[in-house]
Parts: sequence; structure tokens; C-alpha cells
Amino acid sequence: MAAANMKSVKLRIKSIQNTMQITKAMELVASSKLRKAKERADRSKPYFRILRQTLCNIALGNYDFTSPYTRENGEDSYCYIVIAGDRGMAGGYNANLFRFLEEESAGKRFSVLPLGKKSLEYARQRSFPIVTEQYDLVSALRVSDCYAIAKLLCERYREKSFGHIALIYTEFLSMMSQKTGSTSLLPLSDFREDACVICGREGKEEKIAQNLILYEPSAEEVFNAIVPEYLSGLLYSAIASSEASELAARRSAMEAATDNAGEMIDKLSLYYNRARQASITQEITEIVAGAEGQ
Repeated sequence: MAAANMKSVKLRIKSIQNTMQITKAMELVASSKLRKAKERADRSKPYFRILRQTLCNIALGNYDFTSPYTRENGEDSYCYIVIAGDRGMAGGYNANLFRFLEEESAGKRFSVLPLGKKSLEYARQRSFPIVTEQYDLVSALRVSDCYAIAKLLCERYREKSFGHIALIYTEFLSMMSQKTGSTSLLPLSDFREDACVICGREGKEEKIAQNLILYEPSAEEVFNAIVPEYLSGLLYSAIASSEASELAARRSAMEAATDNAGEMIDKLSLYYNRARQASITQEITEIVAGAEGQ
């Protein structure tokens, strides 16, 4: 009976060792990809800032136009762009995102534009209205795809399919910290007031110079043409940040799993050695007892 128990413990140790090799390999792969994803996220930020600054400059220097993107269209429905992962094994990355979506959408009439396999699966399971299922692989999305998504959203907003568009994603803060949050895309807030806050003192000083700029065919058309570019830049930056966050979460989860596997192996090895020593002691006792009986 003891021998059978020792054999099962030995098989259990072997199984955990195999699992530990897998989790360690996944941790190394995530660490390798994380460096590139972090660089991609950092490179995307200047593009977004330049577009934002351009919109600020136009808004500060022109007061004779109104854009359909800067005012509400009268609809109370929402469209949430949800950026989740393509795979699991990333700790609470996807679960935290979906929990945040439930909190944000509580009591609202909304549709979902899922980006990523897990996001699409979640929307289907909950029977949420889906804008499009075309972008189910977030790791395959490029700048051109982001522009196509932004253009689609702008068209739907002008058609009054929904009155608010928000982006829900995970912001990459550091290797050990990621924050789930949301960003409002449309309608744009009062951009003239927002521009003064964002541009600060420099924006106010540039206000006189901006009045000398002549936009062709008009400032309004230039502004409306830049908005999809601005949204695509914001979307691409959020995708890059989400991908880095997913890899960081997976790396941490696999590291924790590897450590737990090591602890389990140590405990089982200790149990196995004790059982083996008890078995040897019992055999010696039986041999001694038999010798004394003779």
C-alpha cells in the first residue's frame, strides 16, 4: 500500500514538473514579446499628441465653424469599443476588463465593438448588440485597420446610430501595474475650452498666430477630416497599450504559476522522502524482528 502511494506521489511530481516547464516557457515568451510591445506603445504616443495639438490649434484659432463631432447628436445610446486579449492565461486581465464594462454600461442602452477573441466571445455569450465582428484578432490590427474602424464609427455617429462612443481598454503603466479604464471618443468635448487646458500657456500664446492660418477649403472641413485620423491614432495607441498590458499580465501570471509549481514539488518531494524513509524503517524492523524470532 505504501509503495502504491509513493508511486502516485512520484507521478504527481512528474506531472507538475511538466506543467512547470510549460509555464516557464510561456513566461519567457511573454517577457520577450513585452519589450517589443512596450516600444510599440511608446512610439504610438507622439503621433497621437501631434494630432491632438493640431485639433487644438484649429479650435483655438477659429470661431466661425461648428463640427458634428463637437456636439451631441441627440441619441442616448452608447457604443463601447472593448479591447481584450486573443488568449487566456493572463491572470485577471480579461475578467477585470469585462467587469469594468458591466459597471460602465449599467442601465444604458449600448452596442459593443469587440476587438480581440475574448471580447467577441464575451459579447456573444451575453448577447450584446455587436457593431461588427470583423476585427476579432487584436494582435493582427494595424494602423490601416484602426483608421477603418475610426471611419466606421464617425459614419455611424453622423447617422445617429449612437450618441456616445467610448473606448474601454487596459493602460500599461509598468511591468507590474496595469489599469483598466475608459476614454470618451465622441462627441468631442468643447474643444476650444479643452484646447486651452491641453495646450496651456503655449496654446494661448499661439492663438494670435493661428488666426493668420488659412485652411482650404475651410477650417471646418479640415477639422472634420482630421477627426477620424485623431480617433484612429487614439485607438492604435490604446491597442498597443492593451497588448503590452496583456503580455505583462501573462508574464506575472506565469511567473506566479511557476513559483507555485516549485512549492508544490518541494512539498511533494518532502512527503515522498518521508514515506520512503518510513517504508525503509518498516522493512528494517521486520527484518530485525524476523532475526530475533529465529
